[in-house]
Amino acid sequence: MNELLWYVSRATGVVSMVMLTVVVVLGLVTSGRRRPTGDSATIVMAVHRWLSLGTSVFLLAHIATAVAETYVSIDLVSAVLPFTSGYETLWVGLGTLSFDVLLAVVVTSVLRHRLAERTWRRVHLLSHALWPMAIVHGLALGTSGEWLLRGTTFACAVVGVGAIAWRYTSTHLDRERRVAVAAQEWS
Repeated sequence: MNELLWYVSRATGVVSMVMLTVVVVLGLVTSGRRRPTGDSATIVMAVHRWLSLGTSVFLLAHIATAVAETYVSIDLVSAVLPFTSGYETLWVGLGTLSFDVLLAVVVTSVLRHRLAERTWRRVHLLSHALWPMAIVHGLALGTSGEWLLRGTTFACAVVGVGAIAWRYTSTHLDRERRVAVAAQEWS
């Protein structure tokens, strides 16, 4: 039974990483200067939201199985309070911190209609720290002998960094018009 929990923990961790990467990429696409418009924007946002919920479910399964399996000792407190684990304190702590940030992002997103836009946006920007911490957690604690698991996490890192680079180097579609307006004299 313990071996099954170990495999489920690893599998749900990798699935969580892939889904989180897709969520981050979709979030970057919808917030970028080249964001989709019309119906495609609605579809992309819906996929972003639903995948976020799915990621949360897989992550909870990953955490539950990591705590339940006894191959390494990670207790429930260490799953919520960062850097308290007796096993690989730094790497487990980064995973815990990622989970805590994800929890804050999910809760504020659910309560978005009750929060100021600025508050929601500031908390949501924490996902820019959440994703790299999760990547480092996955690379550091991933099963080194399993090239598929580590390779998947590494591929997620490459895709995510590419999406971040695209997001922050892209120009506005109406760049020429913006330059012309900025060059006008204002009295």
